[in-house]
Amino acid sequence: MLAEDGVLLREGLAGLLDRFGFRVVAAVGDADALRAAVDEHSPDLVVTDIRMPPGFADEGLRAAVELRRRHPDLAVVALSQYVEQSYASELIDSADGHGVGYLLKDRIVDVEEFVGTLRQVVNGGTVVDPQVVRQLLRRRRDPLARLSPREHEVLAQIAEGHSNAAIARNLVITEAAVGKHISSIFTKLDLPPTEETNRRVSAVLAYLRHDSP
Repeated sequence: MLAEDGVLLREGLAGLLDRFGFRVVAAVGDADALRAAVDEHSPDLVVTDIRMPPGFADEGLRAAVELRRRHPDLAVVALSQYVEQSYASELIDSADGHGVGYLLKDRIVDVEEFVGTLRQVVNGGTVVDPQVVRQLLRRRRDPLARLSPREHEVLAQIAEGHSNAAIARNLVITEAAVGKHISSIFTKLDLPPTEETNRRVSAVLAYLRHDSP
């Protein structure tokens, strides 16, 4: 089944796949419809866009990760113009990495090769665009790349020695929001609570290592 918010691209893909012997059981335009259609039709393969309504962020990718948790045997190929790093690793790692693909639309130049990739994924293979691999490896080498822009701002404030109250005043947010951002920073930097280390200090050290020439 297909999930793509662009009508022309969705219909074009459906026609292309039909021509190459695939049976398209559903073609939908948003992530909620994708979830419902998978539950209804139990397809062998989902080909989904990443950015879909309503937010046009990573709805399609998040839906794909969720569907792979619920249906480990479901093959999924994500199509995107971008590398959405937030959930890309989760998708590729899901179901032990079997039956999954992540392709960049602009780098698909051969129709038969694309169709061959879909068949490979349906048969349990893993196909990831080399550019996606490079970006994910770069992210894993740089733990700060996992932080949101706001989390970067909060961490910079911590590095300057500000308290939570001062950070809240400086960034014009609530102290509760600051606490949530700091908790998220600790999680993303793999800093669990321990008696031996101060997590704020460890986070600052990570920031300074990243920011040093």
